[in-house]
Amino acid sequence: MSLDFRKGAEARRSCILFCVLFDLSLFPPPGSSEEAVSPLQQSFMIPKKEINMVSDMAKWKRSQAYADYIGFILTLNEGIKGKKLTCEYKVSEPVKKLVDLLNTLDRWIDETPPVDQPSRFGNKAFRTWYAKLDQEAENLVAEVIPKHLVEAAPEVAVYLKESVGNSTRIDYGTGHEAAFAAFLCCLCKIGVLRVDDQLAIVFKVFNRYLEVMRKLQKTYRMEPAGSQGVWGLDDFQFLPFIWGSSQLIDHPNLEPRHFVDERVVNENHKDYMFLECILFITEMKTGPFAEHSNQLWNISAVPSWSKVNQGLIRMYKAECLEKFPVIQHFKFGSLLPIQPVTS
Repeated sequence: MSLDFRKGAEARRSCILFCVLFDLSLFPPPGSSEEAVSPLQQSFMIPKKEINMVSDMAKWKRSQAYADYIGFILTLNEGIKGKKLTCEYKVSEPVKKLVDLLNTLDRWIDETPPVDQPSRFGNKAFRTWYAKLDQEAENLVAEVIPKHLVEAAPEVAVYLKESVGNSTRIDYGTGHEAAFAAFLCCLCKIGVLRVDDQLAIVFKVFNRYLEVMRKLQKTYRMEPAGSQGVWGLDDFQFLPFIWGSSQLIDHPNLEPRHFVDERVVNENHKDYMFLECILFITEMKTGPFAEHSNQLWNISAVPSWSKVNQGLIRMYKAECLEKFPVIQHFKFGSLLPIQPVTS
């Protein structure tokens, strides 16, 4: 799919409006008591598949889950606009616990080295690593959420388990990435993460998640799930390109044309998620950038980061959120319900 950057201003206005509305309904305000904002009367449930055939996609697009998910993505997109990864921001106790959780997953990779096997890709040691997560996920989540919300742990843990790749196919893709965003969205909905955690959610938690996923991909040589090859944006990720382009909006020096410059990437990747993604791609792939990453090469010709950002949001909806092969694996529970949006 080629990026259409027309109607950028109109899309941006609707994005901001959506973010404001979503922000009020999802994120508990800072300083509010946990008991006051947490759905104590909520009946939690184990999320399950609801999208079983292409015709079910209509249910997804009008569901509360879709509205909350895309609203969450757009709210964070607006919240980090123009800010560096290295800027100062609040790091709350739940954010620290989430980083500890991700550090645990990272440590397990070190404790589970690849095995010798004939196949170069899809190292079977990943299944051993995943089995440990499958067993421990609820306990890991219970360490993050307060005790009065412990009943939510089994529901929220499903999204964590879905976010690291498929243990049968030993692959990873944007559907797994979406599960991690859904995991964070659920933590917002039960009041664990709050409005003033927005920068830390992206810069501290999601960025650490990316580091762990890259380590998984390299260690176990995971296959890209549903990759479009040279015609896709990236083999594994999408969200860091959206949020990373938002970081670069109105940058005084860096323009989209600069991200194909190796020197610029090396000098600035620690500040900008988009450039960190470009660095990882160039480490993993050989040959001319225009050949192995044609979509990104085309994006480098777009005149502004604002247009890049809005084009990527439209592309994400079309290529990920509206594609049956991706969404058929999404799971729905009480926090991200399949029921139609109520307002």
